[in-house]
Amino acid sequence: MKLKLTHSDFIARKITNDIIKSPQVEVRKTKDEIKKQVLKIINDDIQKEINLDNAVNKILDENEDDIEFYHADTKELFWMTKKKLANDFDVHLKAEDRYTQIAFTILDTLYEEDFIHFTVADNFIKNIILGSIEQFMAGFDDADTVAYERIKNFHRRIVPGTDEYNDIYMRLYEEELIKRGLI
Repeated sequence: MKLKLTHSDFIARKITNDIIKSPQVEVRKTKDEIKKQVLKIINDDIQKEINLDNAVNKILDENEDDIEFYHADTKELFWMTKKKLANDFDVHLKAEDRYTQIAFTILDTLYEEDFIHFTVADNFIKNIILGSIEQFMAGFDDADTVAYERIKNFHRRIVPGTDEYNDIYMRLYEEELIKRGLI
């Protein structure tokens, strides 16, 4: 599943909570400071993929006439181009590789900037972070579905796309994430 900016705050909270709860980690900064740093790392990674997608779209737009002339599959061309340019943008396309890279970046940053300290192997802490990401990504879709279903079953109709709808959805979505232990 693709990481999105809407997920980043929730993932950062999950990672921060899991790090703080670990008895192998000595926390040297506040929870908010750690979360802010984790959030920045996740958002930077997501932004790299957004930049890659924009570059691919630009290439496809520039070659739109040829694509139409040859009746090429735009979706297939998008993915082929994205694969070709991924290394230039430092983007890992396989979720497993991407999550591992994010986990190592978070670990290195938090340790080097003295947010945390630990005496166990780096991989142990990296696996806590990686587990947090994977757990969130595995369960967020179910929470999303439940939140939408709950809104549909409200006594009064709430119009999708309105501020009220978005506020209610985010509240219900967050409740579901908490129930599932994802944040």
